[in-house]
Amino acid sequence: MTALERAAALAREHVDGLADRRVGALTSYEDTLAALDEPLPATGSDPVAVIEHLARVAGPATVASPGPRYFGFVTGGALPAALAADWLAAAWDQNAFSRVSSPAATAIEAVTERWVLDALALPPTASVGFTTGATMANFTGMAAARHAVLGRAGHDVEREGLAGAPRIRVLAGTHVHASMLVALRYAGLGAPEVVPADELAAAIGDGPTIVCAQAGEVNTGAVDPLVAIADAAREHGAWLHVDGAFGLWAAASPRLRRLVAGAERADSWAVDAHKWLNVPYDGAMAIVADRDAVRAAIGVTAAYIPADAGREPIDLSPEMSRRARAIPVYAALRQLGRDGLAELVDRCCALARRLAAAMDALDGAEVLNEVVLNQVLVRFGDDDATTRAVIEDVQRSGEAWLGGTVWEGRAAARVSVSNWSTTEEDIDRLAAAFGRSLGG
Repeated sequence: MTALERAAALAREHVDGLADRRVGALTSYEDTLAALDEPLPATGSDPVAVIEHLARVAGPATVASPGPRYFGFVTGGALPAALAADWLAAAWDQNAFSRVSSPAATAIEAVTERWVLDALALPPTASVGFTTGATMANFTGMAAARHAVLGRAGHDVEREGLAGAPRIRVLAGTHVHASMLVALRYAGLGAPEVVPADELAAAIGDGPTIVCAQAGEVNTGAVDPLVAIADAAREHGAWLHVDGAFGLWAAASPRLRRLVAGAERADSWAVDAHKWLNVPYDGAMAIVADRDAVRAAIGVTAAYIPADAGREPIDLSPEMSRRARAIPVYAALRQLGRDGLAELVDRCCALARRLAAAMDALDGAEVLNEVVLNQVLVRFGDDDATTRAVIEDVQRSGEAWLGGTVWEGRAAARVSVSNWSTTEEDIDRLAAAFGRSLGG
């Protein structure tokens, strides 16, 4: 048996057990580190033995995050086609920065770009760069925005840098996501001016301005008033960026796309694939309406890099060395199709509403948010200590895994329903686990 065959068998065993296994890890970080921590071996090991050692020691420390009862961190699972395509991408081992380095990877990426724009109802001429996650997608949007707004003010930021540049005013809503704040730091733009989301449109003025709006607030799933913000951004010549890491997928649903109306009028967008599209980590998209802006901000030239005209991945996202992330995204979209993608989004939202209804009926539980998408905030006993105790008890039980948060100064359980394999039974099991923990 080869190492690949053994890895495939062990991976199949893992995937087949996801629905029934304990959701949290069986062994701790400390115990796993102790079992792995040894001097670098002087001599090598048989590849099959290496794979079996990894599975035996590290396997029990994995979290069943691809499984149906994992509700933490807005994490999706892995659709069968996407997981298999990811294996294939690893075996092909392509550096997907150029058509020369991989005609296959770049052709798949070009098609996937069109499909993503179609699915999200975004301008068909926009560019899509495939990044590690929303942080790099947001950074790419900020780099393109920085180029555009300073260029309009007569400053070439790529040549002259930020020193001596006109001040860029950056606006964001009160509940801006941490990844957006990090992206702004990476881009040298600093902390934004933070105002309530419903005041963003009124806060936009003249001069170099970037507005960071959200489609899908990470706790509640709420969407900023994008139509009003887009109107004001257009009026004042501001660059509008939409952080839609998970919420932008609502555009794929005929029932829900009204929630993100106006998003299509932005200048750039960030959206994850390893959340609601259910591809394996890592995978996200940096989408920019102005291809010239993102090429100027992100593109790389060198004597050894082909300078042919046409779409090149190296012009659209930050990394020069990159795995072929578009391959599992292509596979997921091909498996689902337009109707399947809409059904996946709609079903997750329906399951979130099912949980909210169960919590409304549970004495001592309170749903804190309007459930507009797939996020549910639940508070227990109307006090922080009880809420945190329930969360910890459910985590320890292994019946499900979800995280905690603080919403408007109050502790809450944050349930994210993002997995393609989650069923009504899984939601009912979570509701029952909450009830047992609260009652016990």
